[in-house]
Amino acid sequence: MENFSNTSFFSSSSSFSSSSSLKPLKKYDVFLSFRGEDTRLTFTGHLYDALKEKGLLYIFKDEDKLEKGKYIAQELMETIENSRFAIVVLSQNYASSTWCLRELSKIVECMGGSFSGTGSDSGSGSGSGRILPIFYHVDPSHVRKHIGSYGDAFKKHEQNSSGLLNFQDVQTWRDALKKVGNITGWHVQDKITFKVVARINSLRDEAKFIREFTDDVRKKVGPGMIKSLEDLFGMDSRIKELDSCVLNKKTRRDVHFIGIYGIGGIGKTTLARAYYKWMSDKFNGNSCFLRDVGEACEKKGLEHLQNQLLSQILGEEREIMDVESGKEMIRDALWGKKVLIVLDDVNKPKELQALADNTKWFGGGSVIIITTRNESLLRKTYKEITMYKVEQLSNKDALRLFCWKAFKRSEPLEDYKELSKEAITYAKNIPLALEVLGSHLYGKTIDGWRSAIDTLKEYPTKWDIVEGIIQISFDALEEPVKEILLDIACFFNGCEKEHVIQFLDSHEFSPKNGIRLLKDKCLLSTQHGNKLWMHDLVQKMGKKFIRTKSENQIERQSRIWNEEDFHHILENETGTDEVKAIVTSIEGSTKLSFEAVSHMKNLRLLMISTSCSSKNVDPTQNLEFLSNELQVLQWDGFPYKHCPSSFRPKGLAQLKLIDSKIEKLWTDHSKTLNNLKIIDLSCSRNLSEFEDFSVVPYLERLNLEALQITRRLWGSTEFDCA
Repeated sequence: MENFSNTSFFSSSSSFSSSSSLKPLKKYDVFLSFRGEDTRLTFTGHLYDALKEKGLLYIFKDEDKLEKGKYIAQELMETIENSRFAIVVLSQNYASSTWCLRELSKIVECMGGSFSGTGSDSGSGSGSGRILPIFYHVDPSHVRKHIGSYGDAFKKHEQNSSGLLNFQDVQTWRDALKKVGNITGWHVQDKITFKVVARINSLRDEAKFIREFTDDVRKKVGPGMIKSLEDLFGMDSRIKELDSCVLNKKTRRDVHFIGIYGIGGIGKTTLARAYYKWMSDKFNGNSCFLRDVGEACEKKGLEHLQNQLLSQILGEEREIMDVESGKEMIRDALWGKKVLIVLDDVNKPKELQALADNTKWFGGGSVIIITTRNESLLRKTYKEITMYKVEQLSNKDALRLFCWKAFKRSEPLEDYKELSKEAITYAKNIPLALEVLGSHLYGKTIDGWRSAIDTLKEYPTKWDIVEGIIQISFDALEEPVKEILLDIACFFNGCEKEHVIQFLDSHEFSPKNGIRLLKDKCLLSTQHGNKLWMHDLVQKMGKKFIRTKSENQIERQSRIWNEEDFHHILENETGTDEVKAIVTSIEGSTKLSFEAVSHMKNLRLLMISTSCSSKNVDPTQNLEFLSNELQVLQWDGFPYKHCPSSFRPKGLAQLKLIDSKIEKLWTDHSKTLNNLKIIDLSCSRNLSEFEDFSVVPYLERLNLEALQITRRLWGSTEFDCA
């Protein structure tokens, strides 16, 4: 067993060679320059989506937002300066836009050089440049020589040079176009001509071109697309060291188990994901990243994780009945494959035993990376594992990360230099603490900084300081934003952003704005495309806040997320009007009474997933009361024939009673439900009556799937619901 920490060493034989190490940090991987009227909704739109699928998540394509003034904005100039590469889509009308030409001039000024495309006729490009031109249904010679549509555009610009434009501007644009026109690029056209132009690669099929082009860009951009600038401070050296751990094994045919450990917030997951993104292409798609393994195990079970592992690598779902059969499936499917697997935030031995028990499960050359705070867990589980300890950032990288959050630049403002040094000292150079503290201090006065730093003096240890900084940031939030954070912490961590927005849409404060503010404060992020992710330390702070506020009395918690806690409330009928939201599941065969729910007068969110309630509730009983504050009512297996007669939830937006015993929704439907957009009564076979449409005038979706017979619905209208 070997140990590494992030000290300054690097193996010269590493696959992470010096030539491919991270370039000076930029905020964006790619700046996309295009004429919106020509290609925004067609070629460029498809290209942008394909680049995102390749992992290039930091692409600047914001023409609509910026093109409000006549001249290039300072914001745009800084964006180009902060981009590593530029893709320029040269379409028929590109040169007619002074906006595009100003972009192009700035791109040439900042980047220059060339990057040759694929194919034998790639020309003389050096391959080292950062400008990637695409000649889209345009003859490249027209771009170089300023003829055709490009010549017509410049004639108009020159005619206007005595007005808003000046001659020097136009000449600068001509020079920029000539330089870009001479760069080895890609030619997309309707038909391949008989004449081959040495500098240009012609591809007939746009879809095929986009695939091949994005592959080229993916290779060119390399590790720099690993993560955004915020996470890349100090990452270069860490990736090199982690790669050295892999190469330190005796042969490349070995199965490599790598343990990444360290305290919470130190950057274990960020490092593992960075390495995963960089290396995954080398495993022919046989890769899998399982995030928050410990939490997922508690919520969904090991079988779910086993299925997720297999489906990510094999591309298909497997039906796993139990953990042991899941282990057999993994062994049988992967023993001959070279795979890259990351098991993030593992807590218990059973999680490792179920997902990656030993080297015999995988093919030669496989790399299994495990992140944890529990070093001894890995040492006890595996005989052969290389351990890598993630330490704090260097003072230099810590200051840069902090300043990026506090000032939106990599160095402090003059008046804040000493305060910045003091702040990072208290943050102990821990990335999460630096991000949250810097975001909290952004825009504050010097007095505000001093007040926050004085508060930090109360937290003496590394562990306490991270929690303390998170708490300070949370305390400074407006109440509606706190509510959104608490909902996500308790219920929606890891869920699709758009789904969460739907659930929280009736908050007094816009959930979109709330989520944006939380991301700005580094208390929330998006992962895997558009899934919300909250660091477990932030999540624990939120849950701790709820428990503390209720004085550890379960029935007084504003949110109930734990199944055992919900059982306790039901069994003791101790529901109170302090409960605002319940999102949980109920399993088992115990007889249940939901009378406690009737006491929750301020409940706004009720989501119960269960397979037992309809079987284990007295069919003669009915629910006496449901909160009229409910905005979402989602209750699988709803065990009652109808809702309470007093149920008039004017703010209800979603009603989902799947596989329920419901026969009729309301006994009196005199009041209109203007906010109700979604009703799902699928598999509710006892449904016999549905009120007329006037009750739900803004209904957008109605699901009556698996209602087997024709019933009388909406007054006098009859139709088949099967």
